[in-house]
Amino acid sequence: MKNNNTPTLPPDAPSAPAPADAEPAPAAAADATVRPQRGDELELQIDSLAFGGEGVARLGNGGYVVFVAGAIPGDRVRAVVHKRKRSYAHARTLEVLEPSPERIAPLADHPGVPWQVLPYERQLEIKRAQVDEALRRIGKLDGFELEEIIPAVEPWRYRNKLEYSFGNDGLERGDGEEGELVCGFHVPAGGNRVAPIQDCLLASERGNLAREVALRWCRAQGLTAWDRGRGARAPRVDGDDDLAAGAHSQGSRAHGRGSREEAAAARRDRTGPAPDGRARLRNLVVREGRHTGKLQIRIVTTAGELEAGSLAAALSEALGDDLAGVLWTRSRSLAETTAGGDTELIWGEAELPEQVGELDLLISPEAFFQTNTEMAERLYEVVVEYAALEGWERVYDLYSGIGTIALTLAPRAGELWGIELVEEAVADAIAGARRNEITKAHFFAGDTRLALPELLERAGRPDVLVVDPPRAGLSKKVVHRIIDASPKRIVYVSCNPTTLAPNAAELVDAGWVLRKVRPVDMFPQTHHIECVALFERGDGAAIPPE
Repeated sequence: MKNNNTPTLPPDAPSAPAPADAEPAPAAAADATVRPQRGDELELQIDSLAFGGEGVARLGNGGYVVFVAGAIPGDRVRAVVHKRKRSYAHARTLEVLEPSPERIAPLADHPGVPWQVLPYERQLEIKRAQVDEALRRIGKLDGFELEEIIPAVEPWRYRNKLEYSFGNDGLERGDGEEGELVCGFHVPAGGNRVAPIQDCLLASERGNLAREVALRWCRAQGLTAWDRGRGARAPRVDGDDDLAAGAHSQGSRAHGRGSREEAAAARRDRTGPAPDGRARLRNLVVREGRHTGKLQIRIVTTAGELEAGSLAAALSEALGDDLAGVLWTRSRSLAETTAGGDTELIWGEAELPEQVGELDLLISPEAFFQTNTEMAERLYEVVVEYAALEGWERVYDLYSGIGTIALTLAPRAGELWGIELVEEAVADAIAGARRNEITKAHFFAGDTRLALPELLERAGRPDVLVVDPPRAGLSKKVVHRIIDASPKRIVYVSCNPTTLAPNAAELVDAGWVLRKVRPVDMFPQTHHIECVALFERGDGAAIPPE
């Protein structure tokens, strides 16, 4: 049995299998008498934690692995299987039969904080250990310094952005009753319903008030939630993303059973207006300027009519000068997403004012911005430290977003160039440079894989390269582009150690040295881990001519 301190890589962890001592036995050992079926209820002893935050249990002599949501090492639980594979399964906890000695009483009564039953110091220990294990087991790396994790400034009420989902309390439970309109989070790990929230402990009191006012208004208007898909009514259409976790999954199995015309009709039915012509409710996005105190509220609906001006008036009356803007997005996507669609400014300003360090920013409604402002500032301090700029360097910032890292580094650099795919984010970055009177920063839109060679020709090889990729990490082609650029120093900001690790291994194989890594706890009460890694060009790295 593995030590409880050691995290486990699940078989479906990005870019890597489970480590040898956590991997399920071959199929011959995990015979049919051991493998559970979907819907089976099991009593399980939890041995360890996996990347992704689930507890790990084993069945039979063959070591068939079950990943269990809502469980921690030392728990004995009753759980129901909701996903089954040949060598492992996923389940969700129904009841804690014997609690772990580490388990503490939860504070929040809503989803989204699965690790709240672990003492905060223990959360930090596990996260640091998971970064270490990912780099050593997946990346096969050694000889680097793993610095102490930076704890969160606030373990609760730290998020500057919450995306809530609308649902129907009765229909979501499946009891046939219409019930009441609710606005909350999806129940995790295979659950179908939206759990109502009274007080979200991830949001500020001000943010909670905004959600409560919006929900009261929607109920008073008699508005209904959209249909996330049930059975044959919810076919997938080619080109759509999978429905988000928590949304009904039966619809994906209808894909291919009907004609394209039937699928298109189902799409129109689900994403179109209600029978009375009014829009149906999808999501509520509450964004907050933590240092400015301003709120931006965006309601996301299907097509249809909505008295959005009345909603804005209700929010303005309740929030007063704290309200910066109200927006309305109409979406025809089948995916559980708040991105895309047609967005209209209803009241106030379209951009949210915020301050990060010494920067004054305006954030567009769909622009990416770190969701923990206070810890983003700590993260950027680590980036500044690792970049170690002396004032003459040429710096590249890949996946630069709205330019927060770039604008933090630019005053310390000789020149800075940012590449970002999303044109609206590039516009925000350029406006931010102008607003903060930063003349050394230059931004342009483009796919990093294609744009980086062009930038090399235009600006020359970078001395320092900063990269902050999405959760999936860098593609091999982008890694090769970075190797071709041959910077002296690479500062890699990662939100997923299991994708950082293979990228790090490629850079080390190409001649860079992984010097040190610092985890930063951006998301207390969850399994998510942010970290910053420093690479320096070694003697074995090829240096192309200028």
